[in-house]
Amino acid sequence: MTSTATLSFGSYDWICSRAALIVCPLLGATHYGIEPVCYSRNVEFGRTLVFQPATSFMHICALAMVVIMILHVRSKYTAVGRKEILIFFYIYFLEELLAIFLDSGIIPPSSNVYAWFAAVHTGLTAATYWCLLVNGFVGFQMVEDGTPLSLWTLQGTSAIVGLIVGLVAIGTFKNSAGLSSAKPTGLWILQFIFPLACVVVYIVAQFFLVLRTLDDRWPIGDILFGTAFWVIAQVLLFAFSNTICDAVSHYLDGTFFHALCNLFAVMMTYKYWDSLTKEDLEFSVSSKEKAWEVKETLLREDDDDSPSGSGYGGGAGYGQGVYPPQKGGYGQYGY
Repeated sequence: MTSTATLSFGSYDWICSRAALIVCPLLGATHYGIEPVCYSRNVEFGRTLVFQPATSFMHICALAMVVIMILHVRSKYTAVGRKEILIFFYIYFLEELLAIFLDSGIIPPSSNVYAWFAAVHTGLTAATYWCLLVNGFVGFQMVEDGTPLSLWTLQGTSAIVGLIVGLVAIGTFKNSAGLSSAKPTGLWILQFIFPLACVVVYIVAQFFLVLRTLDDRWPIGDILFGTAFWVIAQVLLFAFSNTICDAVSHYLDGTFFHALCNLFAVMMTYKYWDSLTKEDLEFSVSSKEKAWEVKETLLREDDDDSPSGSGYGGGAGYGQGVYPPQKGGYGQYGY
């Protein structure tokens, strides 16, 4: 079975014939939506039929990874943009959580509430990309990070974007407010063009930030890897989903690899943010016993600056330096 649909602006026919998107059962000229040519086979657990089991499992893995990243971010008390990047991960977590219920069929497409949950998921996806975009400008310190103005601006604009996209989605699904599921041009723009624009602006902003303000160029590698994973996710979903599905006898399709590569892209976003952060020793908090360990080289430098034979022991070993510390006191240790 093949599809004769071609890629065209504002049309889901070509896209949904290749990818089992959450919105596809709600779009098209028919009441049953647009079906993909090939999709992952269903699995029955007990008396429950689960759609897209591999993709649903990947969503669960994404939730676990997001929790780990959130815990790591929360432990960096002095990091720039710490609270702002947490908002991004919170929204992404909600998006993945809702995707489990929609992709797996726990909320079946035939249900009356499916359209509403699909609209919420579409809004959360748009809000995630918008939140990423705004986070891209936090490093420029146009508004001091962590302040109520910064946080409320990020939360407020993300909520507005999610609400607008969600309303457009439900209007399209329900054929109301002048919108049509047969011609979902507005939703198409918000679901594909808008995220692409957010990603492009974010990448350009981060390159500018790294090249103009940082001496270290390693964060560029994190940006490139994250971009590559995001691009691969789209290519595997829309270009090779049917090929993958046929090759593995319907056990997997492009949605699995789309979720996997998107997770990798989010992880690289965290890695990039983490690479910009230099933990301040004075304010760091760690449960490790050696969080305040002084390096041996620093001790040797202190010994070289101290008079020979002074200290508690009068010789080599512990306490060789002068007490109290000389030459600026504790300042030589970076306090």
